[in-house]
Amino acid sequence: MNRRALWAAVLVAAMTLPGCGSAGSGSSPDAADDKLVVWDWKSGEESAASYIKQAKADFAEKHPDVEVEFVAQPFDQYYTLLGTAIQSGKGPDVMLFNGGGEIRDRTDALLPLDDYVAKDRKRLAGWEAFTAQGKVYAAPVTLQGHPVYYNKALYDDAGLDPERPATTWQEFLDDCKAIAEKTKASCLSLGNKEGIGIQFFLSGMGPGVLTPQEYDDWIAGNRDWNSPHVRQIFELWKEAEDAGLNNDGANSTALFNDAFARFQSGKAAHIVGLMSDVGHWKDFSEFLDPDDIGVMRAPLVNSEADPALPYDGGIGYGVAEWTKKPKLAADLVRSLTSKDALKAFYADAGAVASDTTLDVSGGGQALTTIVSEIKTGKPALHVALSSKTLDLMGRLSQQILSGSTSVDDALQKLADSDRKG
Repeated sequence: MNRRALWAAVLVAAMTLPGCGSAGSGSSPDAADDKLVVWDWKSGEESAASYIKQAKADFAEKHPDVEVEFVAQPFDQYYTLLGTAIQSGKGPDVMLFNGGGEIRDRTDALLPLDDYVAKDRKRLAGWEAFTAQGKVYAAPVTLQGHPVYYNKALYDDAGLDPERPATTWQEFLDDCKAIAEKTKASCLSLGNKEGIGIQFFLSGMGPGVLTPQEYDDWIAGNRDWNSPHVRQIFELWKEAEDAGLNNDGANSTALFNDAFARFQSGKAAHIVGLMSDVGHWKDFSEFLDPDDIGVMRAPLVNSEADPALPYDGGIGYGVAEWTKKPKLAADLVRSLTSKDALKAFYADAGAVASDTTLDVSGGGQALTTIVSEIKTGKPALHVALSSKTLDLMGRLSQQILSGSTSVDDALQKLADSDRKG
């Protein structure tokens, strides 16, 4: 996604495919003591079936008399439905969240899980995306990040070395020119109809612009929207459009899943994608030869930048504040992050699971490259922002591409939103 599909999501990122089901089958504080209800958008997907089955089996071993009901909500309505449940104080016992702003904006409705998940802290990675004010509110299921994928076959067609992708922005522009001259593909596949494309661009390309200190300050909340380097990221967003690097109609192209489809069908040479769940290495390998899927770091725009893989916890399950069964619900969260369940999620969905002990060596070259950079990776830039600021950034990014607002005006509005939290 992941979302980070989408993630992120991710995508997010993340940023995942819609599930199925409706809000009508949620539980309430008066639900039976022998039943737990889970809301998510993953359990209705075929690729997640074995993951859910393994998680339920793990929980059943510990609590054989407790029924677990999964209600897969449509993703495009998920947080609206969840908001209604939160306002009423009635709903599921366990809920799925994207890491970052989506969960941090709703921690009042969740129970801190620190005491329940202490034994899982070393085995799982990605906790920071589900942490607020020093407390953990969900356990990470996946890691979600935003690698820049490229099509090695198109590099060959353009006379480029597929094993030596650009390391600087100027080299990237030169490669894009060669691709335009010798193939029918666009340089970048961009989908910004939902306003999500800017999130992927910020996190995917931003590491090549910000200095390490600026990057760390951004993640820590000390964001200077007037910084020349922050402005440069948004200027590059506009420059890529004006230079014809993007596919036509980026603002009317859905990221999920039209932009991904363009890349995997060979109509674009690059895409800032996800590393987990959807719009990622496994999805792409269904249409492209796995050996033709390359992963590159963000092209270096400023010499002081030090690009690293941008990733966070992708999706994770939390426990509702109103549940009358907090320990049972927390045990279910632990089952949803058990090793066998996450192993199944990786095998069938291509999820980069939060469990750092899993063997992913059979995933191919692209996944091997991604996983090798996790230890030196940094949190994704867009995940540090609140959901309100992300929504605003999406709208403003569309206006920047269309020319109806300037980068400076957009940055001022984003600074005001970010300051209000």
